[in-house]
Amino acid sequence: MFNTENYKFWFITGSQFLYGPEVLDKVEADAKDIVDKLNESGKLPYPVEFKLVATTSENIASAMKEANYDDSVAGVITWMHTFSPAKNWIRGTQLLQKPLLHFATQYLEELPYETIDFDYMNANQSAHGDREYAFINARLQLNNKIIYGHWADEEVQTQIGKWMDVAVAYNESFKIKVAAFADKMRNVAVTDGDKIEAQIKFGWRVDYWAMGDLVEAVNNVSEEDIDAKYEELQDVYDFVVGDNTPEKFEHSVKYQIREYFGLKHFMDEHGYTAFTDNFEDLYGLEQLPGLASQMLMAEGYGFAGEGDWKTAALDRLMKIMSHNKHTVFMEDYTLDLRKGHEAILGSHMLEVDPTIASDKPRVEVHPLDIGDKADPARLVFSGMEGDAVDATLADYGDEFKLMSYDVRGNKPEAEMPSLPVAKQLWTPKQGLRDGSVGWLTLGGGHHTVLSFDIDSEQLSDLAKMFGLTYVDIK
Repeated sequence: MFNTENYKFWFITGSQFLYGPEVLDKVEADAKDIVDKLNESGKLPYPVEFKLVATTSENIASAMKEANYDDSVAGVITWMHTFSPAKNWIRGTQLLQKPLLHFATQYLEELPYETIDFDYMNANQSAHGDREYAFINARLQLNNKIIYGHWADEEVQTQIGKWMDVAVAYNESFKIKVAAFADKMRNVAVTDGDKIEAQIKFGWRVDYWAMGDLVEAVNNVSEEDIDAKYEELQDVYDFVVGDNTPEKFEHSVKYQIREYFGLKHFMDEHGYTAFTDNFEDLYGLEQLPGLASQMLMAEGYGFAGEGDWKTAALDRLMKIMSHNKHTVFMEDYTLDLRKGHEAILGSHMLEVDPTIASDKPRVEVHPLDIGDKADPARLVFSGMEGDAVDATLADYGDEFKLMSYDVRGNKPEAEMPSLPVAKQLWTPKQGLRDGSVGWLTLGGGHHTVLSFDIDSEQLSDLAKMFGLTYVDIK
């Protein structure tokens, strides 16, 4: 489901001819050494490739144009080893359409007090060169990232790695296709939006498909595939028959498997990486996809309910950023307002991603008091504890806004035997009241993507790459 392992990042080092060929040779050698050490660090999710020592506007522009047309290049990392006259960077930087990281570092970590001389000063002018280069980026009003610190520092390397994940997600965003089975839930405002503007800004393509198209795919799934998957799931999850007859339980689970394969085959055949459905339009299906949707999300497909294509695409995008670790579609459902226990209980009828499960998920079959269909099978589990970020994308008519707040994920304080769904509690770090008032004031939606693997700095970087308004609610 994820084909991002072939991405790489180019490393371009800034210098000039003023210091002579020996210095340029030293600049190249140092840059290649940094690249080698970064790749050996184990901190970067994607490789760095030395590209060139940039000395003229012509070779800079040529490299940037090449980066644009090489689909394997996810972004460009620049380092000013010496003083690199920034007018040389104007045209190439204007042409670049990939994410840009200005890495403000220098080769040696410390000042060589005993030996420092003007030859050293001339060859190691990163502090000087960074300011010249940063000025022109600011003048061009770029949304580039700046990471500052020594290249061998593990914290710096971790920062680079996080930025790489965002840059790859930005590139992959233009490949996201959402299959919208039926339209959005009737009369709901926050899930609506401008699909054309979303494609212009994010690259997302959202296509409507009639439920009959999905039903045909579901009905074409082979019994052999269903039986094999049923056996496989018994090794992964606990099957709890509960109050059902064994026959009813097995039929319900196998029908969800049929829906899983139908959705998967349809999306793969047509190139979709995310989808949405709507319980108000299930014509031709026996059950609302529950276990089916959960299985697909666990594999990395984006999803949101009730026709919410924006959140489905955001879910897919954030799964790419997190390598599909602990990143899930979520919905604010109900509250604990007791002093000292303030929390939001998140769930979504059936469709919460098991990548945040803190216990072994159970396959259960229960009635669903919505959708007017047969009792669906679903995974039941409790979510995680830990620091997380909760994000949503809203369309205000004149612009999209990405908003989020930092939260603390919690497990339920007690069992909820009458609520057989996946459950996740969280509390905004600024407090439930202040966080909720900030969210409500901005008009943030009830559908979100909750991630224990992404942080707000990465969301800010992503928004900058898209030229998108981002609000980190504090």
